[in-house]
Amino acid sequence: MAAIDYGSLKKGGFMRQKQKGKFSLRLGVVGGNLTAEGLATVAKVAEKYGKGYVHMTSRQGVEIPFIDFNDIEEVKAELAKGGVRPGVCGPRVRTVTACQGSEVCPSGCIDSYGIGVELDKRYFGRELPHKFKFGVTGCQNNCLKAEENDVGIKGGMIISLAQEECIKCGVCEKACREEALTFSEEEGVKLNPDKCNNCGRCVKSCPTGAWKGESGYIVSFGGLFGNKIYKGEQIVPIIEDKETLFRVTDAAIGWFEKNAKPSERFRFTLQRVGEETFREEIKKAYEGK
Repeated sequence: MAAIDYGSLKKGGFMRQKQKGKFSLRLGVVGGNLTAEGLATVAKVAEKYGKGYVHMTSRQGVEIPFIDFNDIEEVKAELAKGGVRPGVCGPRVRTVTACQGSEVCPSGCIDSYGIGVELDKRYFGRELPHKFKFGVTGCQNNCLKAEENDVGIKGGMIISLAQEECIKCGVCEKACREEALTFSEEEGVKLNPDKCNNCGRCVKSCPTGAWKGESGYIVSFGGLFGNKIYKGEQIVPIIEDKETLFRVTDAAIGWFEKNAKPSERFRFTLQRVGEETFREEIKKAYEGK
């Protein structure tokens, strides 16, 4: 039998198990969403080629363990019939995680899943010096823990108040968790922009629609959660449009590709090279320069 090319198999989502000749297949599940047809297909493959169960990973993925090396091509073919694709492992852009966002969740400020799909189409499987993770969360509740990712995207709102529509009820002040709003009967509502975190709770709570909100993207860079833990940092203000968002993500991943050593995570490249050059690059992308 020819030697097994474990590197190529890992690139295609097949991870070597401790059991000889057995592999756990990681599937490509963007934002945690699988169709009913896809679920049925995965169940069928797990019954036929695995041990009749799947593993749900910490990053919304699905893995089918105990696939025999000799069945790999058949497994890929059967999954493809049901619209299911393998994921990736190793030094490349991994499957994007996302919450359900504004399309489903009342708290959502952005369509997290939609952004996740666009990121996946743009970057999935791109070869890099080390693995690279995107995570998208819909609001400041931060269910997807955006700052744990190499690039994290969090939904927010750019807010403004139409004074003529305000009835001075004070509901927004109670809804604000950052104490960015103060209310008095005489002066109405006042905003302290230095305390505002763009959560949009004032917009969602206002009974008259006096608070207006435009959805935006709060982006963090350099997060890591493993043997070392670092919280990703926000470098530029909340981003108002997808064109600017993708310029910034292009700049981040391009900087990493250019500066990282093999097997070096993004955070460690930032520390070794120096964060100032990266910040300059991101600010240029944000400004469209």
